[in-house]
Amino acid sequence: MQDVIKFGTDGWRAIMCDDFIFKNVKIVVQAIANYLCSHGLSEKGIVVGYDNRFCAEDFAKVCASVFVGNNIPVFLMKDSVPTPVTACSIKFYDTAGAIMLTASHNPAKYNGIKFIPEYAGPASPEITSQIEKEINKIFGKEDIFCGDVENSKLLHIIDPANQYIEQLKGLIDFGAIREAKLKVAFDPMYGSGQVVMKKALEEAGCETYSINDFRDVLFGGSLPEPSPSNLKELRSLVLEKKVDIGLALDGDADRFGLIDDKGNFFSSNQGLSILCSYLLKNRKLRGKVVRTISTTHLLDKIAAEFGAKFEETPVGFKYIGQIMTKEAVVIGGEESGGVSILGHVPEKDGILAGLLFCEVIAKENKSLSGLLNEIYAEHGHFYNDRLDISCSLDRKTRLLSELKTNPPSSINGLKVNDVLTKDGVKFLLERDNWILIRPSGTEPLVRIYIESCSKENFESLQRYAKTLLL
Repeated sequence: MQDVIKFGTDGWRAIMCDDFIFKNVKIVVQAIANYLCSHGLSEKGIVVGYDNRFCAEDFAKVCASVFVGNNIPVFLMKDSVPTPVTACSIKFYDTAGAIMLTASHNPAKYNGIKFIPEYAGPASPEITSQIEKEINKIFGKEDIFCGDVENSKLLHIIDPANQYIEQLKGLIDFGAIREAKLKVAFDPMYGSGQVVMKKALEEAGCETYSINDFRDVLFGGSLPEPSPSNLKELRSLVLEKKVDIGLALDGDADRFGLIDDKGNFFSSNQGLSILCSYLLKNRKLRGKVVRTISTTHLLDKIAAEFGAKFEETPVGFKYIGQIMTKEAVVIGGEESGGVSILGHVPEKDGILAGLLFCEVIAKENKSLSGLLNEIYAEHGHFYNDRLDISCSLDRKTRLLSELKTNPPSSINGLKVNDVLTKDGVKFLLERDNWILIRPSGTEPLVRIYIESCSKENFESLQRYAKTLLL
């Protein structure tokens, strides 16, 4: 089981026609059904959502059949939907949780299953551990119960797009966006966020130019990840149409991508810094700022400026979400493009982020570059980067072990002040420099994150990072 079905940073993901097959999907769903039944939650039912990947609707029907076979009401999406819509639907329909069939930004050959508990955020490690134990009990015994979906009174077909947009209207100033008459370029990257995002932009009065806004299970031969190399077409559209902002979403619309009016790509770290400053300064929201260990420390400085507490978590929005369920969190964000804010579900939401960026430039009447430059003028320029390096499991394990047991006292002339090992190995260096080495939770990669307030030190740390796996 450990080699076939294992929950990573954000659910179980695997290659279709290899490990992600109907048989294994049924095992995972039966395990989730067992979890719900053992906690007395089965009568409330469960939402089943899916993205635009190959056979997504077929996998969703199989999932529904298992829940029906276990006498659990199913609220099945009429069409493909973004992950945040699936999460919000738990609250709309008062269910015990949801599953989302998605592999997010992974290549087209992958698919996956996320379990989202009743609090409408990513499942905690404790919950996924319980589900994995149920999987172990089922594996090889085939104790799976499937029902007749088509003729079951337990099946409810839902289309919650309008409810979701109404939820956003309580969080975003649609009136300010409408008054500004923004021009927006939009790239959903063939993913499941295209319909809802375009409808939301339309209701906000935006003049929208869209590309890649149809279903392509191969994602145009690329990855549905809003990285600089994947957003060249959006950048061209921004410059051609002379729009105010370019917005992108990943495959299941839980991550954002950002291009400014001059065609400059904005990293998630830069975007999060703009949102954090806006929410604390202009909206005057109060609460904690939470970020993952790989995310810019500029958020800490912005939080401190307004007297807000901040907290660092391991990588994975599930850790941010857990804090959001217990405390007032103004903004929770991660370097990979995930964000949620006070008043929303504790799940990352790329559509929310995109509309919030529209609100910021509408109400501030400034470009993204102008807003970021103001932040840098106050707190200093922050240079950051992430290197993704293919690496075998053995090499990843060996490297992390070496760094933990025999950490360097300095890196390229910068003293190591502290070593954090709660997620990978993070070296806190003198003068606000840091470097983090951690294995990917979803892909055969080692990710190396670097941040510095000095371009010279930043480039030096980049050179060091590239030697680690030689």
